[in-house]
Amino acid sequence: MDQVKTGRFIAECRKTCGMTQMQLAEKLNITDRAVSKWENGRSLPDSTIMLELCGLLNISVNELLNGEKIMEDFKEKSEQMLLEMAKQKEENDRKMLFLEIIIGVLSVIVLLGFNFAAAYFPMADWLKVVLAVTGFVLGLVGIMFALKIEQEAGYYECGRCRHRYVPTYMSVVWAMHVNRTRFMKCPKCRKWSWQKKVINKD
Repeated sequence: MDQVKTGRFIAECRKTCGMTQMQLAEKLNITDRAVSKWENGRSLPDSTIMLELCGLLNISVNELLNGEKIMEDFKEKSEQMLLEMAKQKEENDRKMLFLEIIIGVLSVIVLLGFNFAAAYFPMADWLKVVLAVTGFVLGLVGIMFALKIEQEAGYYECGRCRHRYVPTYMSVVWAMHVNRTRFMKCPKCRKWSWQKKVINKD
């Protein structure tokens, strides 16, 4: 951060608001020498009065720290970009949750298929064991991967306080559930409830 640039910006905004250094100092309950030091680039406003200073000068903290006005079109573009990023995340989460279903179904098919083959097809005992263990391992890995997707994609909404959050992996694994609704403890209200899977944060 450029102290000199920030100081000049404070002086410019103060004059635009029609205040002297003394008047600004009185509103902030500080000395006019402190204001003079800011404007000369010898020091910066204390963090405890920064918000109040910005309110008096009709600027944002971001503008104060940058030492210049941020253009409205830049703000609008930033907000638009954030909205687009949020929409993109929602779309990606929907795709991931659909992928979770596919992985889950395939894992169950592999698990049951290998064990069915081991139980009903004639083969050596050692081969039956290999098939059964392989089916179990592949099925378990697939199911755990599907649960990882469910944990990370989207959010869970607390049934009590409506807080939306991403739970830990182990919370999802060990929670009682019906489809994607799980009985978990909310990190905000600290209460247990049935929590639904939702896509967006708000």
